[in-house]
Amino acid sequence: MATSEQEQQQEQRRVDRVIEQIKERSKQTDDLLAKAHRETDVIQTNYGDNNSVNTFEVDDRIETNAELQQQKQMVERAVESESILKRQVGVLKDLRNSPYFGRIDIQDDPSDDPERLYIGTASFVDADQNFLVYDWRAPISSVYYNGTLGQVDYQTPAGQQTTELMKKRQFQINQGQIKNMFDTNETVGDEILQSVLGEQNDAYMQNIVATIQKEQNDIIRDTYSDLLVVQGVAGSGKTSAILQRIAFLLYHSRASLEADQMVLFSPNRLFSHYISEVLPSLGERNMRQVTLAEFLSARFQGLTVESLFERYESDRKGAAITPAIRAFQESADFMQQVDHYCHTLPADQMRFTNIVFNGEIFFHKAAIEKIAAELPAAMQPADRFLAVKNTLIKRLKHRIDDEAQADWVNDIIDQLTDEAYHDLLGNKRRGEFQSMDDEVFYIGKQIVTKRLRQVYDAIYNGYFLDTYEQYNDFLGQITRPDDVQPEQWRARMQAFRHGIEYHRIALVDCAPLLLLRDILTGSGQNRRMQYIFVDEMQDYSLAQLLYIKHAFPLAKFTLLGDSEQALFKDIEQPQQLLERLRDAFNVRRANLITLNKSYRSTKQITNFAKALLPDGDQIQAFTREGDLPKVMIRYGTDAALSGLLTEVQYQLKSTHTVAVLTKDLAESKRVYQYLKHHTVTTLMADSDRTMPQGVIVMPIYLAKGLEFDAVVAYDVSAENYPDAASVGVLYTIASRAMHHLTLLSIGDVSPLVAHLDPTLFTIEHQVRV
Repeated sequence: MATSEQEQQQEQRRVDRVIEQIKERSKQTDDLLAKAHRETDVIQTNYGDNNSVNTFEVDDRIETNAELQQQKQMVERAVESESILKRQVGVLKDLRNSPYFGRIDIQDDPSDDPERLYIGTASFVDADQNFLVYDWRAPISSVYYNGTLGQVDYQTPAGQQTTELMKKRQFQINQGQIKNMFDTNETVGDEILQSVLGEQNDAYMQNIVATIQKEQNDIIRDTYSDLLVVQGVAGSGKTSAILQRIAFLLYHSRASLEADQMVLFSPNRLFSHYISEVLPSLGERNMRQVTLAEFLSARFQGLTVESLFERYESDRKGAAITPAIRAFQESADFMQQVDHYCHTLPADQMRFTNIVFNGEIFFHKAAIEKIAAELPAAMQPADRFLAVKNTLIKRLKHRIDDEAQADWVNDIIDQLTDEAYHDLLGNKRRGEFQSMDDEVFYIGKQIVTKRLRQVYDAIYNGYFLDTYEQYNDFLGQITRPDDVQPEQWRARMQAFRHGIEYHRIALVDCAPLLLLRDILTGSGQNRRMQYIFVDEMQDYSLAQLLYIKHAFPLAKFTLLGDSEQALFKDIEQPQQLLERLRDAFNVRRANLITLNKSYRSTKQITNFAKALLPDGDQIQAFTREGDLPKVMIRYGTDAALSGLLTEVQYQLKSTHTVAVLTKDLAESKRVYQYLKHHTVTTLMADSDRTMPQGVIVMPIYLAKGLEFDAVVAYDVSAENYPDAASVGVLYTIASRAMHHLTLLSIGDVSPLVAHLDPTLFTIEHQVRV
């Protein structure tokens, strides 16, 4: 509902008053920051000076160490104080531009006057501690997102409260000026959404807390569920809602939760960069981000881990692993068999290996096997492993004691300088020993310990157990499903052994092998993490998700994705997925939230994209008008590339970035080789972290989670997208486009497009001479 000019003037005067106070606070904070920076410099300089002190006297050394520890703590405190002030400066800068976006008038009791509250990206109080702006995450702010006029319930730390919502007003404020303002009964009126979502920007995802919808708010404020599954259609704001959920949780649990106790699994590094500005714009530190490949590679030091994208590329060339084997290895049943194998593994079937030093066997595997065999049979695998490790360390210490009196050690001691001798004494004092022989023996032990450090590290890191051989042994004992033939399975085992020989591991083996290693060695679990978020969950196997759950056993999980965008497997219904995950994760409190409205694209692009899907009717298009998608048909590669160049040059007149999306990497390389000679073009790779402007070319799997003003889908021909198996890929490509979508076909267009309602797109044929 439009507001009067007089009301807008009154609201503008309030905006002006609030901004004046924000500017004053900004000046004070800038002064505090400058002072904190000077103090940090002084403390760091003192720390640097003290750190360079070098003394041979033990008393001086102990005193210096204590001083250094104290100085180090002072440096850490000073740096932390400075970083807090820096964040405050950033928040105040944003508030100066747009102090708030919403107003609610509420009345708790009919006898009281209505209370007027303004809601923004951060709280702001005046000198008397009166709230001029409420943080969008505050309990009362949920009335703005969830409530329609009338009686509204909202949650507070003290329990559920009720109030009367008298008015809900929305603002668009830019550079301190109200650009748009109206009263509404909805969460966010279409007028505001039209304006915010119509803005063009490819480089970063925007912080759009002003446009949170009711169903997104349910995602953001869910503190109850152990497992929250968000099924959202392309462009439904699920990723934005998850980032705002992270910001909300940090605000809600600020006494017990740090940003580094959250991990977000991103689809690729480009996506990580794309979302990197959202949390800082809300005054929060970014959570940890990792791709699946990075997470697995960190756990397989020395092995090259196959990435999702490499698997996709190899599947395009002809799968090395049959669908039946892949389905089996990626299942919950396979992981359960790993668990059962580990917990019933007798000591004489553990695959121990020699510990080698300087090319000779230091501890023979037969000796290690004997240690394990003498332990109680009922011991848990991790306890057995720890007992073997401790016994080996004790035996190593005995070897060190024996070796400390060897002639070669005495020869080294005789040649030590005073400085080297003092270093080996460490915190011990000369004269502290009962005899000179004891002191020399102590020094000898230090020398031998240093020499045998490599052996100690091998024991400590568990290198005496060959987990690859153990996993191979497990594969040989497994119960296979009927559709996996014995010879196929033998070939799969051979492929695993061959890969390890060349320091490579297939993606299907990563989760079960890590689970096996963790159970047998009692390692690999991080109990500090409180929340795990997995984006594009449809691209993860159940085995991978179960391993991530095992790796972070105390964390609550939020999984989000779109089953329609499954590039790597068949589409699955959200409710089926939730039930499978709830059973596999063994959680009591599981929740599914479905987002069916797409805000990213114009109505014309969304209607085209959803028509590709068998159940696309469930997707609701947002009413932002634009041009119909265009299908260009060209005959022959030369004509197609020429048509592509013409199209991207046309699109660049109205936008900064045009994305040319292809089905695979080989196709991207061919397109890039042509375009780079005619216009500024970048071929994006899995390792890229930033998005340049101009023409960018990439296979579709690198564009997961991203959006672009203009998209050209290259070669949507019947040859490239022949049947329903390609629906997920084609839908994903089409749904990346915000304002302009062009589909270029070399020869006959895919039947997936040809069979659509012809009013959903325009078609441009090459005239054949």
